[in-house]
Amino acid sequence: MRISVITACFNSSAVLPTALASVRSQTHPQVEHIVVDGASTDGTVAQLQSWAAAANGPFQWRSEPDRGLYDALNKGIQRASGDVVGLLHADDFFAADDILAKVAAAFTDPAVECVFGDVRFVRPTNLHKTVRYYCARLFRPWMLRFGFMPPHPTFFARRELFARLGYYQTDYRIAADYELLVRYLWRHRLRYRYLDLAMTRMRLGGLSTRSLRSTWILNCEIVRGCRANGMWTALPLLFFKYVFKVGELVRTREHG
Repeated sequence: MRISVITACFNSSAVLPTALASVRSQTHPQVEHIVVDGASTDGTVAQLQSWAAAANGPFQWRSEPDRGLYDALNKGIQRASGDVVGLLHADDFFAADDILAKVAAAFTDPAVECVFGDVRFVRPTNLHKTVRYYCARLFRPWMLRFGFMPPHPTFFARRELFARLGYYQTDYRIAADYELLVRYLWRHRLRYRYLDLAMTRMRLGGLSTRSLRSTWILNCEIVRGCRANGMWTALPLLFFKYVFKVGELVRTREHG
């Protein structure tokens, strides 16, 4: 089973090598890595050129202006040739060398259409210490109306689903990933499997948490995405997720 990993980046030279190395170190033998760069000017392109020259497996990249993160992800998915597609953002990296092997094992069941697991959040200054553990064990699709979602950086789906059910909506600024999960898991009721393990380590400081304005835009887009797919919700209901996040911090200690 071939797995395509899509990485979107822009001026990411400080963090991209970690993501590239974590894909290369995977024990699964059939991995295709596609990097879509938004015309970086900080040395990212030189890194990609060097990495491509030394690649020991399917690796392709392109660097050109785009219309943002979700446009870049769509470009990568459309170029993918794997049976399964997943994402690894430039400032994230896989939590272990056998993550993709475990993903591939889950997809050997033909009934499984998508897979997700847990995420460890780390600080850029210490990539080994977990400061928040996002566990998806209790997730159910109805919880999307309250702002709960499985960790999108751990989401893998069969490639044909994107052509059939649609790609990321590029008119969303922050929450196109949320809208896609509502569309796939709620509206189309895809059959998923939860993997009880930390699949990805994420550096803190993502777009959705940079400011109060970003948080407001995120929540408005979540409401929009839910309603566009037949799931009613309202902004007050989304405050439940912040109570849940406090619980994540409490559980962090037991997960290291």
